[in-house]
Amino acid sequence: MVPKHVQPRSASHLRAFTLIELLVVTGIIVIVTSVILANNSRFGGIVQLENLTYDVALTVRQAQVYGISVQRYGASNFSSGYGMHFDSNDPQHYELFADADEDGYDVSENVPPSPYTIRSGYRIHKLCVPQGNDAVSCDPVSQVDIIFHRPEPDATIHINGDSAINDSARIVLISPRGDIMSVVVENSGQISVRRPGQ
Repeated sequence: MVPKHVQPRSASHLRAFTLIELLVVTGIIVIVTSVILANNSRFGGIVQLENLTYDVALTVRQAQVYGISVQRYGASNFSSGYGMHFDSNDPQHYELFADADEDGYDVSENVPPSPYTIRSGYRIHKLCVPQGNDAVSCDPVSQVDIIFHRPEPDATIHINGDSAINDSARIVLISPRGDIMSVVVENSGQISVRRPGQ
C-alpha cells in the first residue's frame, strides 16, 4: 500500500530527449567525424609521400654502399661503380645500375630489383641540378645520373647523359594531392630528405 502523500510516477512525468536534441547531437557527431576523416586522408597521403622519399634516399644510399664496397657485378667484376638513374620523362620509375664500363647509365646494367616503380599516383615531379634553394624554385633538367666509385663515398652527378660533373642534385617527389618532398644528393656524398622550403 502506497502512502497518500507519495504518488507513483506516471510515464508523462519522465523526462526524455526530444527529437530536436537528438538531431543536433547527431549533426555535431557527423561534422566532427567528417573533419577527422578528411584530415586523416591528408595525413595518410603525407605519410606515404615521406615513406616514398625515404625509400628513394635509401636506394641512393644503397648505390653508394655498393659503389664504395666490393659489390660484385656479374660473374667476376668487383670494380664497377654503382649509380642511380632518374628520368623526368618516366616519372613512375627510377633505376639502380652498375657502371661496369665506366660510361654512365646503360639500361642493360640494371641491378635487380631495378627498375623501382612508384605507385598510387605518386611520381617524380622534377629533377634539379644544381639543387637550388628549394624544391619550387630549382631549375629542372630531364635526366640525372648519380654514380659512386670506389674508394670514396663522393657522388659523381651527371645531367642528360653529359660527362660534366655537377655539385648537387635534387629529386622532387609529389603526391596526388600536390604535396612535395625532395631528396638532395651532394657531390660530397651527403644524401638528405628535404621538406618544402628546404
